[in-house]
Amino acid sequence: CSPSLLVPNTRPHALTRLRVGFAGTPDFAATILLNQINNPSLQDLVDWQLVISQPNRRVGRGRNLAPSAVSQVALERNMDLLTPQSLRGLDPASQSALEAVKRKHLDLLIVIAFGQILPAEVLALPRYGCINLHASLLPRWRGAAPIQRALQANDTQTGVCLMQMDEGLDTGPVWECASTAIDPLDNAQTLHDRLSELASGLLHSFLVRRPFETSLPRPQSAEGICYAKKIKAEERQCSFKATADQVYGLIRCLDPSPGASAELNGQPLKFGGVRLVERHGQWGRAGEIVALAEPHKGLVVACGSGALELGWLQRAGGSRLKAHDFQKGFGLRPGECFGSEGSIA
Repeated sequence: CSPSLLVPNTRPHALTRLRVGFAGTPDFAATILLNQINNPSLQDLVDWQLVISQPNRRVGRGRNLAPSAVSQVALERNMDLLTPQSLRGLDPASQSALEAVKRKHLDLLIVIAFGQILPAEVLALPRYGCINLHASLLPRWRGAAPIQRALQANDTQTGVCLMQMDEGLDTGPVWECASTAIDPLDNAQTLHDRLSELASGLLHSFLVRRPFETSLPRPQSAEGICYAKKIKAEERQCSFKATADQVYGLIRCLDPSPGASAELNGQPLKFGGVRLVERHGQWGRAGEIVALAEPHKGLVVACGSGALELGWLQRAGGSRLKAHDFQKGFGLRPGECFGSEGSIA
């Protein structure tokens, strides 16, 4: 972090409002932005100058153009909104967006899951630089998918960090963090929601106390660095030949969306609501259904070692059903195996 970005401000807080910009794209960022805007204790401390988000994308079966979750917040609140393809200023459109940011004379730019790498020119624009709110306890899980990778690795703790941005990938010095335990029944959605609330509180406190006016962030540790790569389509295919721990981590990091998948009787199925039954031991062939679902319980499936319980299943194009309802509706029997051939009637 360049020291020039962190020159202490000696003006009394009561006489100044921070000129703040916000850059983000998905629901995670939108929830945090809304929580800051709606918090009355920030109204006399923060002047929200503009919002930057990714351009509209085609979504759904109709492939219609739709604004991002953060853009929707800005549009509903009549906030100045930029949706550039890039802020690098290499073409007229991105140069126009860059000039628009410059004209705001920001004190801070808050960046949360924006989806673009900010060039050095943008990082240096705000008086106190750019602050990234990242959904992991840095330096663990730098990168695009920290929530999913923490679940896949069966971490027992995670959190959020406020980091002073530099030109590296989540490498900047850290201002402060907040942590939370990962529950064995957490999935990507429940952990996402809890971290967004935790992050909202951390950012609010940060904006009220303004530590960047009088102090410096601490460098990240050089140990324990992991990279949270974006989930690829091929990773959604679940092989029960792996250990129960490995399959458990994969399924819940993809739950509820896009969902882990495998074939059963020749039909592709998605599934989730996973619970670890046993880490070790041989319960049957890998992928074999060893116990049928009872009401309020899941379908027990053997892994390469150990066994898991699946709470819901879904056929291609069908509705998501609880394991018990799915088993009754499609007549599953003990001994049937994920990966086998045939058809579900």
